[in-house]
Amino acid sequence: MSKRYLSPYINFQGRAREAMEFYREVLGGELELRSLDERGLPRPAGPRDRITYARLEVDGALLIGSDGHPDYPPSLGDHIGIALGGGDEDRLAEIFTRLAEGGTVKMPLTEQPWGGRIGWLMDRFGINWMVSVEASGRGAS
Repeated sequence: MSKRYLSPYINFQGRAREAMEFYREVLGGELELRSLDERGLPRPAGPRDRITYARLEVDGALLIGSDGHPDYPPSLGDHIGIALGGGDEDRLAEIFTRLAEGGTVKMPLTEQPWGGRIGWLMDRFGINWMVSVEASGRGAS
């Protein structure tokens, strides 16, 4: 079985760099800030780039966030969710389907330019989830 992660996911509404650098300053740990190139592929974020993925790992704990998408501003309470990811595509697809029961799929598990798949949903309890299948977990189609 491949390793999975479970983490809070925060939409910082354009302030991800500021927030995540502050958390690293306070908590320590390793910070990764990523953006997308013109083809939609991930790359290290430059000083003025929109943060599409931020990851702070501290003593085995994980915090994930982003600047959010400018076309989809969150409403109050909609700016935080839970991120679940790993390489076991079949298991993660099953979890996604089960979490969506009685909830709302905001984006089905969708192929991404880097080869992985990502899906968003709100479960029946009003909790937002981002499920991410790593590219290495994808079998040949």
